[in-house]
This record gives sequence, structure tokens and C-alpha cells, in this order.
Amino acid sequence: MNAIRTTMLLAALTALFMALGFTIGGMGGAMIALLVAAGMNLFTFWNADSIVLRMHGAREVDAASCPEFVGLVHGLARRANLPMPRVYVIDSDHPNAFATGRDPAHAAVAATTGLLAILDRDEIEGVMAHELAHVRNRDTLIMTMTATIAGAISMLANFGLFFGGGRDRDGGQVLATILAVFVAPFAAMIVQMAISRHREYGADRGGAEISGKPRALASALAKLANAAARIPSPVVRTNPAASALYIVPGSGRDSMFSTHPATENRIAELEAIADEMGLLTAAPRPAVVAHSSVPKSRPRTQKRVSALDPTRRN
Repeated sequence: MNAIRTTMLLAALTALFMALGFTIGGMGGAMIALLVAAGMNLFTFWNADSIVLRMHGAREVDAASCPEFVGLVHGLARRANLPMPRVYVIDSDHPNAFATGRDPAHAAVAATTGLLAILDRDEIEGVMAHELAHVRNRDTLIMTMTATIAGAISMLANFGLFFGGGRDRDGGQVLATILAVFVAPFAAMIVQMAISRHREYGADRGGAEISGKPRALASALAKLANAAARIPSPVVRTNPAASALYIVPGSGRDSMFSTHPATENRIAELEAIADEMGLLTAAPRPAVVAHSSVPKSRPRTQKRVSALDPTRRN
């Protein structure tokens, strides 16, 4: 079912791309759009991981340069019965993480230094388990491809007048311009939103099962949403479609156009999962406050995991 849903969603985005091309440039525009969409699908399939990692300026780390973080990911991958993914760190104050790659054998996971600085070990483990659940569910390819095609649709809309230059200058041309500038990007956003929201709930459940710590993941989501609201992603500012890749929205705010479910709803689901798993130990329910500050004082447990920060010098 996941493969069928993926195929249908990619077909919908490709059809949308063709429809926009037809609206702007007639049958010739539709054929150009089809060729471009096919080329993008093939290119993105083979290069999804390098596209995203280069976009974020990620640097690869290993057991020598970042032993605790890489060791944590290795342990989770073993528990998830997955090949060890490549591990990357992004030098950014924006706190977030994502996974990419066309399949589990070519997967990569990345976290920002901002995330590693504000979460404790259990929370980091919950976040990386969530990302490995995306890998196990084979979400990473479709999320990257969808973000790429959605961005291309917006780009094509911006060049609407160029593609429509040969058409009659009448009311139809005005309508084509309106559709290109407003309707097509909106439709691409809706399709992208439908993909991401469904898969985030699945990755939350998978991450809870892999780590065995659903409440730690819930706590991490609350902290990340709060901090991301204060420190938006610089990548999302220039490429909004990239927000679909992250564990929390790149702006830290949920809206009707968000690529993620509301953070408080995800936390509630994780609390229910904890009850299902029989984890009845008391744990504070994290409140999501969009603009709350991260406390200056670090919890005592944070000292045990400071080596997870790749900027730390031994």
C-alpha cells in the first residue's frame, strides 16, 4: 500500500506539472513539462541524498570525529535491523534533523548542532529513531522527490509569461498567468502536505518502537518546536519545500499549509503509544509554546551526553 500511495502521489505531482505546462504553453508546454518531470524524477532518484545534504552544507562524521553520536545511531540501526546509514552534522543554530537517500542501503541521517545542544541523550535517541523509521518505511525518497518537484512547479509558475509568450494575448492568457502564479503552487503544497502528514505519524510510531522511549521523543518534539520558532531554518527561507524533510517544521510553526501535523497532536499520539507499550512511569507532559525560551540552565543528565556535540574538543 505504501508503494501504491507513493506512485499515485508522484503521478499526481507529475500531472500537475504537465497541466501547468499546458495552461501556459499549450500542448508543447505540456510535453516540455512531462520531459522535465521525467528527468527530475530520474535525477532525484539517484541523487536524492547528495541534493539534500549539499543544500544544507552537511558534513559527514564518523566514529573517530563524533564517537557518541555515531555510536548512538549505530545502536539504533542495529535495533531497527537496518544497514548503518551515513551520519552527518549541520553547523546551524536551527534545531532539526532529517533522513534522506533512495533506500535503506543508501540512506543518510543528519542533525544540526542546534539540536544536539538542546536535547539530552534520550531525546536525541528518540529523534534519530524517528529518522531511521523514515528510512525503514522508505519515506526518504518520496519526501525528497516531492520537495524537488513541488519546488520546480513553483519555479515554472514564475516563468509563466516566458512559456506563454507564443499564445494569444487575450483573456485566456490572463487566466493562464493567474493559474500559474497562484493555483499551481497551492496545489503542489496540498499534495506535499498530504504526503508528509501521513508519514510523520508513522515515523513517530516507528521511532517509539525502535528506541523504546516514546515520551523522550515527545519531549524532544516540544523542545524542537519551541526553539525552531525562535530560530527558523535558513534553508527553508529560500526553499520552503525543504521543510517537509524535517522532524518539525522549519519555521517551528504549524499552519493549515504545514507539512507536519500539529506538534501537540503528535505528542498526544506518543503518549498513547507509551500507554500501549506499558510505559506507565510518570513523565511530565511537555507543553508546546511557540515562542518559549530554552532554559539557560542545563539538566544534570545533559552532562553525560555533551560528547554528542561534534563541536566538543576531547
